[in-house]
Amino acid sequence: MSAVAMLAVVSGCGLLGGSEDKPSNEAAAPGKVEKSKIKLGLLPILDVASVHVAIKKGYFKEEGLEVEPVTITGGAAAIPGLISGDLDITFGNWVSFYAAEAKGTASKVDGLKLINDGYQAKPEMFLIVTKPDSAVKTPKDLAGKTIAINTFKNIAELTAKATLQANDVDPKSVTFKEFPFPEMEAAVKNGTVDAAFMVEPFITKAQRSIGAVTVLDAASGPTDGIPVAGYGTTGKFAKENPNTVAAFQRAMAKGQRDAADRPTVEPLLVEYAKVDKETASLVHFGEFPTSLDATRLQRVATLMRTYGLLDKDFDVKPMLVTGSGS
Repeated sequence: MSAVAMLAVVSGCGLLGGSEDKPSNEAAAPGKVEKSKIKLGLLPILDVASVHVAIKKGYFKEEGLEVEPVTITGGAAAIPGLISGDLDITFGNWVSFYAAEAKGTASKVDGLKLINDGYQAKPEMFLIVTKPDSAVKTPKDLAGKTIAINTFKNIAELTAKATLQANDVDPKSVTFKEFPFPEMEAAVKNGTVDAAFMVEPFITKAQRSIGAVTVLDAASGPTDGIPVAGYGTTGKFAKENPNTVAAFQRAMAKGQRDAADRPTVEPLLVEYAKVDKETASLVHFGEFPTSLDATRLQRVATLMRTYGLLDKDFDVKPMLVTGSGS
């Protein structure tokens, strides 16, 4: 999973605004897909609702694709699967994709390519929460405490650090500990961690089951409207399967569009995220962008540089692959 920039920006624009940059790589025009069955890495979270919408409504099938969902714990953890070929495409947060590309992690497979935007932050969907009887009541109380995140050096860590600093808390004073999202509620309840960085539907589930209370909204202030995550593959896969990538993009454009409709998404959350109907009806939605915007996504890389998650400036444009429907 999206200071973080000490930069005031409007949604849909990056840094201080400006027109959309055109990515350098173009996916192929419509044609017969090279690979009809693809393995897609996904988390059981609201952010990937568009995939399940596209499956349910037959958008992938219309494009000649069959999608096999593969559960992952986070974007960083999925990247080795892309490199090995165990995954064809994966959902992941922008921080993990950029960090891996900057390090040359996927150089043997022609690097990493980003093919679809996925999710953008809105209030109440990126929360650091704790149990109701915790001594942690305010952001300043998090100093010296332990916070659960799903994977290190990802969008959760980045936005947590930015909003902690914005609330006069030294990010270095906080200890982050890895927990899969489904295990965070128990970790907070039994005191294994002092707080947890949760996303939907786990926020609403924890609020209803243990009375979890919000300490800090990590999608506020310097991180308001921050791009969160999307879908990536390897340069090798994109080059060898351009029509497959383009077909995936067209199906996802429809899924992203429809994912903004709560009545469409809520029953799917019950199925793939394993939450009850009432919880699904209460979750807070982020935004599901329908295009890859280099200017908007560059904002994340700039914030990573600010908070030490990148050693030098990083241009995201060479990673982007656009095509019909993306």
